[in-house]
Amino acid sequence: MTETTRRNVVLGAGGAGLAAILTACASYGSPATEAEVEPPAEEPSSEAPEKKAAAGGGKALAGTSDIPEGGGKVFENEKVVVTQPTAGDFKAFSAVCTHAGCTVATVSNNTINCPCHGSKFSIEDGSVADGPAGGPLEEKKISVDGGKIRLA
Repeated sequence: MTETTRRNVVLGAGGAGLAAILTACASYGSPATEAEVEPPAEEPSSEAPEKKAAAGGGKALAGTSDIPEGGGKVFENEKVVVTQPTAGDFKAFSAVCTHAGCTVATVSNNTINCPCHGSKFSIEDGSVADGPAGGPLEEKKISVDGGKIRLA
């Protein structure tokens, strides 16, 4: 029979506490259900898919009028956020937060905002405006043509 020591009791309790914390963190900021996810913008077109691809990418993410000046929009399915820092200047970044991998949720007050731990990123260059994120959002290439924004 093994002897129960104070050290074994403390280690057991600490291990159980750590397991509970890790389990709670694993579900924090979990992805939205399908009902909460906005479907990607569709572009009605009679052009063949080959012509659309050759003209600057695939399906349009949004129309330029869908992205507010000084703001932006998160495209959760594509894991992309598109911003318009100044009139006619469109930028795109990964929607995956560099802190814990959560998907950013909103764009307001000139920042892209992560709901998990409060990180904020600049709509101009994706740089960290407020932590805990330590690195910027990855810039994505887009093309803007005919009032449509597409991933390049």
